[in-house]
Amino acid sequence: MEKSASSYGEYLRIPELLSLQRTLTGAHDEMQFIVMHQVFELWFKLSIYELEALREAMRTDDLPQAKHFLKRLQAVLKTVTSGFEVIETMRPYDFLEFRSVLQPASGFQSVQFREIEFLCGLKDERYVRLLEGEERLRRRMGEPTIWDAYLDLLKRHRLKTDSEKEIVASVIEVLKDPDHHPLGHLTEEMIEYDELFSLWRARHIRMTMRMIGSRPGTGEKSVQKLVQEGYEQMGSAGVDYLKTTLSKVFFPLLWEARTFIQR
Repeated sequence: MEKSASSYGEYLRIPELLSLQRTLTGAHDEMQFIVMHQVFELWFKLSIYELEALREAMRTDDLPQAKHFLKRLQAVLKTVTSGFEVIETMRPYDFLEFRSVLQPASGFQSVQFREIEFLCGLKDERYVRLLEGEERLRRRMGEPTIWDAYLDLLKRHRLKTDSEKEIVASVIEVLKDPDHHPLGHLTEEMIEYDELFSLWRARHIRMTMRMIGSRPGTGEKSVQKLVQEGYEQMGSAGVDYLKTTLSKVFFPLLWEARTFIQR
């Protein structure tokens, strides 16, 4: 028989949770900074959980459930993006009071963020090498992605996927009449999720510019390691690096197909 929680606090592990916000300075805004970034990591954890469920629903042709998970992932992204409003109540001077103690720590090093990218199809071995000891990323490198699951769906619906040209043609077929094709609504929800993630990237850049201007980020050394491994036009770090990520999308062929849809 399963043991039930004796209280709200016990069930949610509230004492343990509230013990994790430990500041390193006396700066007032450091607590806000820690809380918000821990909240982001919790939302990332939920996103990973839902992405794995989405992949499984797509694998088993449970399209209603897959669309449900995508809707939830979209809602999470909107919530995470709105969190920047709280961070932006911190003025540049407030941030500089404790910024020096962060180095070389940086959001660039978020393993969960990289897991989300890998799960959605943006796999890059260089991040695995950079974040040494992170077996989760090594495992993700060998796992099927959401994009892989989508291609399998296309195949099971007798659509061709042997080349990028064939995939684009198949997506066009789906999107010509999305209300009646079995994969129409799912495809639109995938585009919506991809767009919201791109908007999160753009919002992140504006927040960073508001906090530090053109200063290098606290993860400058990490970015430089990637530059040494062959990333071109990476910039020094900080906003320069973030700007290079703006063109990233998870499902580029879904976007390309929209160019060629005709009535």
